[in-house]
Amino acid sequence: MITPNQTSAGATTAPSDLLRISELDARQLYVLLDLAAEMKAAPHGWETALHGDTVAMFFEKPSTRTRVSFAAACQHLGALPLGLRPDELQLGRGEPISDTARVLSGYASAIVVRTFAQAVLDEMAEAAEKPVINALTDDHHPCQALADLLTIRERFGSLQGIRVAYLGDGNNVAHSLMLAAACLGSSIRVATPEGYGPKAEIVKQAKKIASTTGATIQLLTDAEKAAMGADAIYTDVWASMGQESEAASRKQIFGRYQVNDQLFTRAAPHAIFMHCLPAHRGEEVTDRVIDSSRSVVFDQAENRLHVQKAVMLMLLGGNAPHISAGQKRTRRIHA
Repeated sequence: MITPNQTSAGATTAPSDLLRISELDARQLYVLLDLAAEMKAAPHGWETALHGDTVAMFFEKPSTRTRVSFAAACQHLGALPLGLRPDELQLGRGEPISDTARVLSGYASAIVVRTFAQAVLDEMAEAAEKPVINALTDDHHPCQALADLLTIRERFGSLQGIRVAYLGDGNNVAHSLMLAAACLGSSIRVATPEGYGPKAEIVKQAKKIASTTGATIQLLTDAEKAAMGADAIYTDVWASMGQESEAASRKQIFGRYQVNDQLFTRAAPHAIFMHCLPAHRGEEVTDRVIDSSRSVVFDQAENRLHVQKAVMLMLLGGNAPHISAGQKRTRRIHA
């Protein structure tokens, strides 16, 4: 496990974009989490940090937590959030995404993107002259993973030695949690039905990083085995956006991965329950678990606000301690 003492000394240079959580090394992750915690403790001390900046928020997918938390984060930093939908832009009339990115770069200081294909986000970041932030794609959800790390650290006081068990669909949340664990040198077990595991190329990347950090990444099909002794039990919806037609069949396939009282007893006595929301109560989790005192789902939701403030400040080079903006307006650090 990589510890804060090994990573936090000295200034940290920010990456150019945040497209995948693996674009942050352990030092950057700890600095960002420290900054998010500081901003949470003093939420009204940053109103001029990005005064005069505009943040373009391009959302192709519906959103509650991501859209509202980013808009609120901009307001807390003194920036203007500019919400954009595809039907409001010229993309629907054939303008290339790369041209849109160049245009938005002339108006905004950063571009927040919530879309389907990771390739769309990558193309926008390649063309944009300003930082691009992944607000969710089908493959990655880095801001959610950052909020999860902050929540775990708040509950346990540290990330060292924490064992996370993720149960359900091997989706974008599972991908980002695996990559976060790999970067920090920590432990994660991912249990999914056969054929519904994380993407092979992302597993390969996570294990490659883990080989250099000492992280432990296990892929299983047995939910109870994955939950055994875990400090945090994490799940997500069984059918993500775009998979609605599979919802009925997935309910049958994923039934034994439901986080209920019986499964939760497999975890450590102090274990917490985590979910990125929205939850389909009665499917992937029961009311008794999600409404229990061990559930931190609403802490996770709130922490989206604070980590996203820290991300924007890191990428835009505002007044943040221990952070140097570096090459913030040129090319990103590739994963």
